[in-house]
Amino acid sequence: MMRASLWLRVLAILLIVGCGCAVLAQEDESENGKPEAKAKELPLKATDKVEFNTDEGTWMSLDMSPDGKTIVFDLLGDIYTIPASGGAATRIIGGISFESQPKFSPDGKSLAFLSDRGGAEALWLANADGSNPHPLTKDRNQGFLSPSWTPDGKWILVSRHDPSAREYSLWMYDKDGGTGIRLGGPAPHQPEEEEDETGPRRRGPNRYGPVASPDGKFIYFAQRTGLFSYNVQFPLWQIHRFDRRTSEVSTLTEAQGSAMRPILSPDGKFLVYATRYETGTALKVRDLETGEERWLLHPVTRDDQESVASRDLMPGYTFTPDGKNILMTLNGKIALVDFQSGKPSFIPFTANVQAEIAPRLHFEYKVDDSPTLKARLIRWPALSPDGKRVAFSALNKLWIMDLPDGKPHRVTQSSEGEFMPAWSPDGKSIAYVTWSAAGGNIQRVSAEGGEPQTLTRRSAYYSEPAFSPDGRKIVFITGRRDEQLYADLHMLEQHTEEADVPDDAMLERA
Repeated sequence: MMRASLWLRVLAILLIVGCGCAVLAQEDESENGKPEAKAKELPLKATDKVEFNTDEGTWMSLDMSPDGKTIVFDLLGDIYTIPASGGAATRIIGGISFESQPKFSPDGKSLAFLSDRGGAEALWLANADGSNPHPLTKDRNQGFLSPSWTPDGKWILVSRHDPSAREYSLWMYDKDGGTGIRLGGPAPHQPEEEEDETGPRRRGPNRYGPVASPDGKFIYFAQRTGLFSYNVQFPLWQIHRFDRRTSEVSTLTEAQGSAMRPILSPDGKFLVYATRYETGTALKVRDLETGEERWLLHPVTRDDQESVASRDLMPGYTFTPDGKNILMTLNGKIALVDFQSGKPSFIPFTANVQAEIAPRLHFEYKVDDSPTLKARLIRWPALSPDGKRVAFSALNKLWIMDLPDGKPHRVTQSSEGEFMPAWSPDGKSIAYVTWSAAGGNIQRVSAEGGEPQTLTRRSAYYSEPAFSPDGRKIVFITGRRDEQLYADLHMLEQHTEEADVPDDAMLERA
């Protein structure tokens, strides 16, 4: 009877879940019977608002409508439009979500932009006036950069970040929906793995800021191998070209200051890109027929090569439809740069910024300020040779506790961080490593406590000390102090050493 009752309960649960799924399926179907994607909004709702007027902005990406009458730009996570002659900006897409990098479609009727209003960053579309915003991509574990349109207005190009591969690749999305198409494979002749600040990883190309040629045959983009590392040396990025007919990828530039954020003139004859020059960033023009290059403007907005460049290496800019000027942000203003002379003129604007603020996420936690504190993290526990005691590191200090339920007590009174305890074979002493901003050493202390003895003569990075079976030597790992201090771990040259353990003498490094 009990078994029959259990099966009846399971059957009832399945029927309830099934009915719920059926209701959900019916709610998600449109009038033609096909599933209809619904745009989910952010779970947090604005509870406050900060308002102010401004006539400048930082890192604004902008575009001009095909008829040359309207400028669209992002400012503090919202999207605005102004007349091409300047004036008061109108916020067309905004709210508590973060919108950025708007681009007009070739017919001027639609905008592609990036938004996290669905709870994760995605590629979105809207009408040119900001109405009818809807997501074009559905995945929730990806990032996107720098959308742009193909000349026929059917596809949107974008750099897409895949967390599992840890790289940005080029994708095309049909404006009417779909899962997208990846363009080009990994760059050839690259090592399988490399070390970076987070450890071993596959080494692959990162591709930013795709733009299509006016005839639609090529896609231009900036590329580098890897995405981020400390103390980089230029050049990092160069402009590459993808042939849509053959899938061939070729390198166009060899700029010493890197080459980033390409745009093409409306006639397809000229390429403009950003490059580092001296201590600033400049724009350079390349004749695609002859390969000749000339400087256009220096300095412009500083590029973002030294970071991961999560909003691309430069804010978005564009040619005006007639090809006579380049529309860009310059010193926080909106500027038209004459393509021949490089002389800028400024377009005045004002924006009434309305920054919505979500409710504060505040959680109260009890802080234990009693004489005794419960350690929540025990590190490097080491059992004594007789199995009666355990040494460990907690709260950055060395402790010993009798087993099974003794009271832990400090072994030293040192103010340095104490880690990785190792028992001597006779159980009478403990070796451990220290670490502070000045570096660290290998120390030895009596298992009964007392004043520790420094066994190393020079501060460095030491780890994993271990006694030899006869107790006369300690084997350890060591490396340069400065590399550990600045966390440049992929450069750390660690090696194993051993040294004698005299009763009352300092250790010499082997």
